[in-house]
Amino acid sequence: MDSPEGGASLPSREKALAVAELSGLGHGLDDLLRAAGLARSTHYYALAHPKKPTRPELRPRVAEIFGRLPNGVGHRQIAMELRAVDGERIADKTVLKMMREMGLRCGIRRETDYHRHSSYKGEVGETFENVLGRDFAADGPWQKMGTDVTEFKLSFGKAYLAPVYDFGSKGIVAHSISERPDLAQQEEMLAMLVAAKPEGTAPVLHSDMGWQYQHATYVEALAENGFVQSMSRKGNRIDNGATEQVFGHIKDEFFRGRDWGTFEEFKRDLEAYIHHWNNTRRQVKLKGLTPVEFREQALREAA
Repeated sequence: MDSPEGGASLPSREKALAVAELSGLGHGLDDLLRAAGLARSTHYYALAHPKKPTRPELRPRVAEIFGRLPNGVGHRQIAMELRAVDGERIADKTVLKMMREMGLRCGIRRETDYHRHSSYKGEVGETFENVLGRDFAADGPWQKMGTDVTEFKLSFGKAYLAPVYDFGSKGIVAHSISERPDLAQQEEMLAMLVAAKPEGTAPVLHSDMGWQYQHATYVEALAENGFVQSMSRKGNRIDNGATEQVFGHIKDEFFRGRDWGTFEEFKRDLEAYIHHWNNTRRQVKLKGLTPVEFREQALREAA
């Protein structure tokens, strides 16, 4: 039996409110308390001590951080931001509790395949062994990377994102957004990648066996700029699982439930989201740092 000395539990408060409402409609209080399993003292204690909101002073910041993305931000992201930027001492579970009280809910990632783009056309050029072997762990940036193409189906037609994801910094270090998944898209992505690559690094760049990754232009560009090329086995998505996981986050955080009227509008907003991913989105595996913060810290330490 609940006691006022120990404080009323959440179920007791809910029961007390229900009992009070039914009592006000003319039902006998003693009968209601008996049915609810509440002592009279517990009932009145619960009514006299309504539940206080958790950390009410932080609610505006929680709402602001949550609202940065159209589909919301998870409680771990909010907690890391509060610790890193605001200097708050707050646990992840406390933020989750606050969000529930505020009615904020971030969409849970689903196992939906969305609109997956397949570029496999058989062995049309040079192929490479799977150097990574599903070992995506990296001690620092510019060691292991992954790339692929994902498709977005929109009112104006289709759009394609070709990013390079750094397994160490968890950042998108190069990308191209195009209306066509062609060689020109890969050349744009490679130009950004080569320009960003620090001197003296020799990253492994992993992909599937898509035709563009077998193309002589792509293969030569990587070899000439110090990249080691690696490829998944035919038809095995798990071999490129780290990059596929990034696509899942992008589709859920940025794309799900939205539409754009023109390619230019879509590209502008996706560019902004990629900037958010690199510069604002904090990661548990980076100990609360953003990809850019982690990369800059690692490069300073290596200098």
